[in-house]
Amino acid sequence: MYELLSIFHCLQRQLLPACEEELGALDALDRQFVAVVGALHFGPLLRPYEWCGNGAKPHPRAWLAHAFIAKSVYQFPTTVTLIGALRTRPTLRRLCGWESASEVPSEATFSRAFEAFANSELPQRLHAEMIRRHAGAKLVGHLSRDATAIEVPERQTVFPAPPPPKPPGKPGRPKKGEVRPAPPPKRLDLQVARSLEENLRELPRHCDIGFKRDAKGLHNSWRGYKLHLDCADGDVPVSALLTSASLHDSQAAIPLAQMSAQRVTSLYDLMDGAYEAPQIERFSRQLGHVPIIAPNRRSGPPRELEPASRARLHERSSCERVAGLLKQRYGGRWVRVRGAAKVMCHLMFGLIALSGTALYARLC
Repeated sequence: MYELLSIFHCLQRQLLPACEEELGALDALDRQFVAVVGALHFGPLLRPYEWCGNGAKPHPRAWLAHAFIAKSVYQFPTTVTLIGALRTRPTLRRLCGWESASEVPSEATFSRAFEAFANSELPQRLHAEMIRRHAGAKLVGHLSRDATAIEVPERQTVFPAPPPPKPPGKPGRPKKGEVRPAPPPKRLDLQVARSLEENLRELPRHCDIGFKRDAKGLHNSWRGYKLHLDCADGDVPVSALLTSASLHDSQAAIPLAQMSAQRVTSLYDLMDGAYEAPQIERFSRQLGHVPIIAPNRRSGPPRELEPASRARLHERSSCERVAGLLKQRYGGRWVRVRGAAKVMCHLMFGLIALSGTALYARLC
């Protein structure tokens, strides 16, 4: 918390006045962009992109990363719009790092840099470092978990038809000496004993069709992916995972909890009825958390929550607000790339802008 306060004072007393003295008056979006970039720590993360001495010297990747963050902050729907703004708005261009319009790279350079960022997961690592540095030392009261639909202009991945299922065995108890094969273990049972990296590799990430029933009982479908989020109090996204749209919300709960536990220390895990599973509840308690899961009214008679747990469960709306902000203001609704890696890269630049804005707003 002390480090976050020092960054706040640095922004208010040094960085923002210096930018205004150099570039002139900054509007609200300019100040927001400066605050987000000021909260980042690139450090050794950009070393793989440094010039090796062969060929032409590439454009600084830090400036290109700044530009992609500006694309989310200023709500530019496409990279072409971003490049046009960089060439016609001197303040934005100089905040990103370029002095003149002729220095702004071409669309092809932006595309190559974006692909490199997506393959190396640079925005994911930038976001993780931001959360550890500015929220890791603070005790998080509630960690809200939910998933949201991500629509993309991409074809559904078609796999070969699975083999026909084996005929079911005879009902009833087995005969004397008969050995029946044990049922395969469920994914949740396997995730508990695996590491985060193993769980992430096992989750499907291809584009397919997702179905979800809303609060009114209506079925909604979309083609694309599903973004799973863990959000702290104050609408700060802590962790994010991208999976296939058809994956059930509960299948990403344990990997998401493992990822969040490496970044922040939290007390309560707030989840809706889709996460009602004994494996998820036990794993949350193993992490030292108190799981509060809304009753699932579709699986038998509903259980009753204690008044204190029911009151805390209202804080879960922070995750819904983060998903709504990501789609309305930070690029989640205008995804123009294909493939899970690039889609996640696009969304993570938006989450970086959202996280930096939320952390800065808590101290203003």
